[in-house]
Amino acid sequence: MNLYTADDVRAETIPTTRASARAYAWVVFALMFCLLLSDYMSRQALNALFPILKTQWALSDTHLGTISSIVPFTVGLLTLPFSIFADRWGRVKSIALMVALWSVATLGCAIASTYEEMLVARFFVGVGEAAYGSVGIAILVNIFPKHMRSSIAGGFTSAAAFGSVLGVSLSGVIATHFGWRWSMGIMAIFGFALLVVYCCVVSEKRLERAHPNDVESVSYGSAKLPLPELIAAIFPSRSVFCAYLGCALQVFIQGTLFVWLPSYLNRYWNMSVSQAALTAAGLVLVSGLGQLMCGVITDRVCGGSSLKRWNMAATYCLALGVLLTIAFRVPQGSLQLALLGAAVFFLASSFGTCSPIVAGATSPAIHGSAFATLTLFNNILGLAAGPFLTGAAADAFGLKDALHWLPLLAVLPFAVFMLGRRFSLAEANRAD
Repeated sequence: MNLYTADDVRAETIPTTRASARAYAWVVFALMFCLLLSDYMSRQALNALFPILKTQWALSDTHLGTISSIVPFTVGLLTLPFSIFADRWGRVKSIALMVALWSVATLGCAIASTYEEMLVARFFVGVGEAAYGSVGIAILVNIFPKHMRSSIAGGFTSAAAFGSVLGVSLSGVIATHFGWRWSMGIMAIFGFALLVVYCCVVSEKRLERAHPNDVESVSYGSAKLPLPELIAAIFPSRSVFCAYLGCALQVFIQGTLFVWLPSYLNRYWNMSVSQAALTAAGLVLVSGLGQLMCGVITDRVCGGSSLKRWNMAATYCLALGVLLTIAFRVPQGSLQLALLGAAVFFLASSFGTCSPIVAGATSPAIHGSAFATLTLFNNILGLAAGPFLTGAAADAFGLKDALHWLPLLAVLPFAVFMLGRRFSLAEANRAD
């Protein structure tokens, strides 16, 4: 006689299904993390080649800053329209197209014979990478529980730092032994390999089945709001605008250090290209670890409190500004490196605090567009503006002086985070 009821059967199968969904979510996270590694390896590998290209093509620091900044500038311009397209056409298919394009464009960098050809190839790297970060995180925040969002956002976006580490360090070493063209070629091959794996593993139907209970299910590709309604949904409150702006102003500092640290160490510490690349990579690695740990700490401290996330964002930014100011005021040596390491631990902390604020205030159906707006702010005001303006300042005053004044800019995101906290508190009181 069968003693099991239908409820007993459901009780046995549901945990298995949930366990399978959790396992698949982590597989997707790992793959999306690796794709963001490839994204930033392709983007940042060129920075280690600045001393070589400066000599070979007789380039100024402004030229070097431009071929670095063209990628985030293009990303900033195109991320919102491409992410809106991805929300409507399908996020999974859109990501596959992006990876293919940035890998082809990176291969174009490897065969460029002039500065102008390199600039065009770098432009198309930016076209390919334009919406990956926003669409990727939009997928991830909808297959993990809400209380994990800072950890997931910090963990996923930390791939930018780790990708920069791998890109800069491997690029410098490969260029030293095999020539700079092989540096870019290997980055392209890595992207093509991940594309094959991605197409075999990720599908929209599997993602829809992986939604946790506390996250609203969304049909990928269904977001078709009219433009005025979409804009209103992306900017639902003044506090969310502050999250976009504050994160971008902190990323200005991050983007500047990522791009110019290898050249700073090469010029003022008399390091070789490979030594400077590896040392800078070590600092960026600390930044990536800090990005991940700040996300985890934020989840533990804040739980579901948006107000506490604002507190953490301001605290991290204050620590960054103070430590970075001290680091650039002490003499060059091991103490300066140690202080730089302590400062960059908080360099990218805003991703783990601002991303959940944006996710919690916007609809899952437009998360790609909302995170694209965050990416737009980060790239135009941060990753593009930082390296370019610092390159121009370096031509006028010297790279050392340009970097020494950089920490003072941390007061800007700190002020915006405090303003966002004030707006968030007022909005919560009105809602009550």
